Amino acid sequence: MSLLKRIGLFWYDFIVGDDWTMAAGVVISTTVLRLLVGTIAVAWLIPPIAVTGLLALSLGRAQRAVRSIMPADPESAIEA
Repeated sequence: MSLLKRIGLFWYDFIVGDDWTMAAGVVISTTVLRLLVGTIAVAWLIPPIAVTGLLALSLGRAQRAVRSIMPADPESAIEA
């Protein structure tokens, strides 16, 4: 494998990691901020809103994943 390809794969893994939707959300929110920074005075609100939304999305997915592997009744897992 060439050095250039290994460097590219490293940066892809470093930036995107396990969840490409978070990386896409950061790129989209940064792009929207850049487009609106000179036109509206409240453009500074975009990063906190984006971070809150992305965090909620990530935590919701993690919670659904845990619920899918955990039993509905925790005591039944202890008895088994």
